[in-house]
Amino acid sequence: MATPARPTLESVTTINADGSRPFLYPADVSGRFTLIRKVSALFLIAFYLSLPWIRLGDYPAVFLDIAERRFHLFGLTFAAQDMWLTFFFITGLGFSLFFITALLGRVWCGYACPHSVFLDHVYRRIERWIDGDSLSRRTLTTAPLTVGKVLKRMLKHGLYIAVSLVITHLFLAYFVSLSELWVMMQEQPTEHWGAFVFVFIFAGILYFNFAWFREQMCIVICPYGRMQSALIDNHSLVIGYDAVRGEPRGKLGTTGAGDCVACNRCVQVCPTGIDIRQGLQLECIGCTACIDACDEVMTRVHKPLGLIRYDSQKSFAGGVTRWLRPRTALYGVLLVVGASVAGWAISTIQSANVSITRMTGAPYFVDASSVRNQFLVRLINKRSTPMAFVVSVAAATAVHQNGLETAVTVASMGEEVRPLVLQVRRAVYAGPFKFKLRAADDAGTFTIDREVEFLGPDPGLLREDE
Repeated sequence: MATPARPTLESVTTINADGSRPFLYPADVSGRFTLIRKVSALFLIAFYLSLPWIRLGDYPAVFLDIAERRFHLFGLTFAAQDMWLTFFFITGLGFSLFFITALLGRVWCGYACPHSVFLDHVYRRIERWIDGDSLSRRTLTTAPLTVGKVLKRMLKHGLYIAVSLVITHLFLAYFVSLSELWVMMQEQPTEHWGAFVFVFIFAGILYFNFAWFREQMCIVICPYGRMQSALIDNHSLVIGYDAVRGEPRGKLGTTGAGDCVACNRCVQVCPTGIDIRQGLQLECIGCTACIDACDEVMTRVHKPLGLIRYDSQKSFAGGVTRWLRPRTALYGVLLVVGASVAGWAISTIQSANVSITRMTGAPYFVDASSVRNQFLVRLINKRSTPMAFVVSVAAATAVHQNGLETAVTVASMGEEVRPLVLQVRRAVYAGPFKFKLRAADDAGTFTIDREVEFLGPDPGLLREDE
């Protein structure tokens, strides 16, 4: 059985000198932080799996209906025209991540990242159930091929594939709904080639990632580990080793030794294979496994807990942690401002939308009796029931309206595009002017106004032509 590589700061632990990747077998651990992570993971997994089943109003809690260009999020319905709100969503996520990282380090990675949640609390649970503890798994890998080993491998990877397919199908339900997904699953693959290919490609990616790639996703692909060096400072809360208390290391009872008994338990449980005693490293995902492992050893040797703990690097060096500092203040202000603007923007979303665009071609037309502008009016109904739109035009100048004189009924989650022609008699035309297009439903529950400019020639030139 090969001896695991000793972690160093010179290279990533999961990369050998020849460039190959050694497979890690992190030991299991129990403790207060592990319990919190398990509870958090179970909640997040249940939340993810239940969203397509929970209905708020007429739609699932989260239903991204790309085919109809409608997005239903926790009772709110957004049309494609509302996509400008994604700016607030993306920037909100960014500022939230910056603020939380500046304060609490990589707490997101350790407790809420979907990759960590599913890897540690689903796929590794399956692996430990079938292959045993860390030593058993390492021994099984190097053992000769036997019937028992083949059966274990088939069972483990079969469950990996099954779980990956379940996750992928539920992910697809976010875009097609559970009822439509069930119909697809009962029909021939040729009836839904796109969905069929997506499911198996995405499930294959999940299987590859969770069965083999694992911590490499955090180290090689995810940029967050590299970003943390710019987001945190010496006052950020991180997982660290108290070198003042722990050094010099030595076996229990060694004269002059610190509290660290050099058991290497913190290394054995680390899912990325690092030695936290060497300092903060980009591979650390803040999983707290080393804290629980070290506390367990300290309890056994009757020494105080917290040799490895949550603290700031400033505190580890004997200083005082400052929670309020320029970067946390700046990130906090940006987060609050962004959240406030996003809240206001979402509050303006209505159950319908109206847009007006000028028809292609000349911006205006002049004939013997009038100046004419031509528009296209798009009426969008976000409700689950039909809606009748009443459209009117208000302007300081007398305008004759052709089109949309009567109410237009738009089907549930549908849209209608109708022409609108506005004419002004040459005798009263005094130049370009603004007018208001108003759309309201026949029940009077909402009103949407759009200000548009009526274009035309210079009035003086128009009089010369006469």
